[in-house]
Amino acid sequence: MNNEVLKQALYTACEHYAQDRLNTCLAAIQAAQESANSETKSSAGDKYETGRAMAQNERDRNLVQLQQGRQLQGELQRIDPSKPCDTVRPGALVKTSMGWFFISISAGKLTVEGTDYFAVSAAAPVAAALSGKRAGEEAVFNGKSVRVEQII
Repeated sequence: MNNEVLKQALYTACEHYAQDRLNTCLAAIQAAQESANSETKSSAGDKYETGRAMAQNERDRNLVQLQQGRQLQGELQRIDPSKPCDTVRPGALVKTSMGWFFISISAGKLTVEGTDYFAVSAAAPVAAALSGKRAGEEAVFNGKSVRVEQII
């Protein structure tokens, strides 16, 4: 797989991760809303109010997660995977002495054609340590020297 196709595959995997996260949040928000709507007023008024409050809290928590999912999508939209990189920055695919990192969003381990890549945010500690480095340069991360071997 050529480098441009590989970066596009990783980018697409990150898009799917962000969309799945949004879909999960939307489903949880709907379920919490339905739960709140289905609470029936009973002679135990406190139970009714407690149930509605708990459903509202769950809905609010999921709204926060939904906003975070939208932020992930926004971060991805600022990346052009077809653009080559010569330094470690958002959109770069970096081979280091610790493994491969795709500087994009925090999507964790992604496997493409049997190779593991780690999608990390530019704000992640490892990405921050490597930021601005070129192939052949070293950075210190967690007290260890990390060599940048290749940047795509």
